[in-house]
Amino acid sequence: MNEQKYHIAALYQFVEQPNFRKLQQPLLEFCLQKEVIGSLLLAAEGINGTIAGAKENVNSVLNFLQGPGWFPGLEAKVSFASTPPFYRMKVRLKKEIVTMGVPSVNPRECVGTYVEPTQWNELLADPGLLLIDTRNDYEVAIGSFRGAQNPQINTFKEFPPWLRKHLPKNDNPKVAMFCTGGIRCEKSTSFLKQEGVKEVFHLKGGILKYLETIPEAESLWEGQCFVFDQRVSVGHGLIQGDYTLCRACRYPLSPENRAHPLYEEGVSCEFCFDKTSAKQKRGYAERHRQWIQSNK
Repeated sequence: MNEQKYHIAALYQFVEQPNFRKLQQPLLEFCLQKEVIGSLLLAAEGINGTIAGAKENVNSVLNFLQGPGWFPGLEAKVSFASTPPFYRMKVRLKKEIVTMGVPSVNPRECVGTYVEPTQWNELLADPGLLLIDTRNDYEVAIGSFRGAQNPQINTFKEFPPWLRKHLPKNDNPKVAMFCTGGIRCEKSTSFLKQEGVKEVFHLKGGILKYLETIPEAESLWEGQCFVFDQRVSVGHGLIQGDYTLCRACRYPLSPENRAHPLYEEGVSCEFCFDKTSAKQKRGYAERHRQWIQSNK
């Protein structure tokens, strides 16, 4: 294998799947057989997740998922890594593949207008556009599109109330949204359409597709993009970034954050030092020591 030996496939699909529970065990067994690692969520509304492994094995799992009665036409966004982006394989059952908590929202019936990455800059040039980042606050903290509003939410469930409170009450607002891979925008734009907003747009393929497609010299993206695996962040060309996670609070840390006096690897960072007790810090330190031992 070459240096970038891990083939990473991020995927989701909204499709009515009443028999999703029956797929959990055979899917897990197939992934383990193919030595594929990652995390997949199954629900009655579809599938969401990311898997990684050798290219041919990841493709085998994607073909398995597209089998009769499951997820025909499933697409994946591909990137690469030289080290394992996950530690194990998990297949979990959920009520929603992305938890918004608004049962009436159905992306299979109604979503906003998809905008290709190559057309996104042109849309953002509209001075009357309201651009909204739908991701959680810790994701926005390390990068976003220039001029985007940050709802400062901790979970996606907080997004609908934020929209109802902050969306301009003027007639016919023009709204554009974006997220990491596109899945949140399927629900957030569907929600806005349901609320009566007519002009709603979202970035097709999400930030990841934009960073893969648009040259850095032409890009309106600032910073890095948080990803939910051991890479932590990626930049233009989907090259792995320089962020790591605080193992105590899971906040993404830049090299500058890691140079802070309150940072101790595996134990604390400037964002959580005052939020944990001495006893908790001792526990984190012991956990980190054990982790180092097991990875020698």
